[in-house]
Amino acid sequence: MKTIGLLGGMSWESTLSYYRLINEAVKAQLGGLNSAKLILHSVNFADIEVLQRAGDWHQCGQILGEAAHGLELAGAQCIVICTNTMHKVVEQITQHTSLPVLHVADVVANALKAQGIGCAALLGTRFTMQESFYIERLQSHGLSVIVPSEIEQKAVDSIIYQELCLGKIVPSSKAKYIEVINTLAQRGARGVILGCTEIGLLIAQQDCVLPLFDTTYLHAQAVVNYAINSQ
Repeated sequence: MKTIGLLGGMSWESTLSYYRLINEAVKAQLGGLNSAKLILHSVNFADIEVLQRAGDWHQCGQILGEAAHGLELAGAQCIVICTNTMHKVVEQITQHTSLPVLHVADVVANALKAQGIGCAALLGTRFTMQESFYIERLQSHGLSVIVPSEIEQKAVDSIIYQELCLGKIVPSSKAKYIEVINTLAQRGARGVILGCTEIGLLIAQQDCVLPLFDTTYLHAQAVVNYAINSQ
C-alpha cells in the first residue's frame, strides 16, 4: 500500500471526512485491521481564506506547494488536495513536488461518465462556480456543466463559508440548496456535482431529485484504489 499525502485543513471538518472515508475504503478492500498509510499536513484555513478573499492565489499556491514538498520528504507517495477550490493552484503545487497529484475534477468526470451523465450541475464556492479552472477540466472530459444563477451562487457560497466551514448545519440552508438543485434540473442538469468538500455535510442523495456526486467520497475512493492497486 502506498502512503497517501493529504493537504487538509480547508476546512478541517471536510478533512475529517476524508480521513474517515479513506480508512473505511481501505478496510473494505483489505479487511481485518488494515487502515490507510497516510500523512496529513493541515493548514490554518483562516490564513488561506484571507488570501482567497484578497485574490492572492500565488501565495495560496506557495503555502500548499511547500506543504506538498514536506509531505514528499516525510514519505508520502501521492498527494490529495482535500478541497475543490484549491485545485485552482494545482499547477503551482506540482512545481514543488515530484509526486502525482490526484485531481478531484478528473475523478468526478470519470464517475459521471460511468453513469452515462453528460450534463451536470456544479455547486461549490464562488471561485469554483465562476472561474475556469474547474469547469474547463470537466469540459476536457466531454462534459457539459451548468452553474447556478449569480444570486443563487452568492447563497451557495455564503452557506459554505458562513456555516458549513464552521460546522453549522442549518435546515433552511439545506432547503435552499435543494431549491437550487431543482432549478438546475429544470435547466437540463442530469446530475449534481457537490464541488465543495463541505456540501456533503448538508445534503444527501435522499434529499434530491438528481443523482449527487459527492467529491469528497469519490476522491477518497479513488486515492485508495490508487494506493492499493497501482504499481
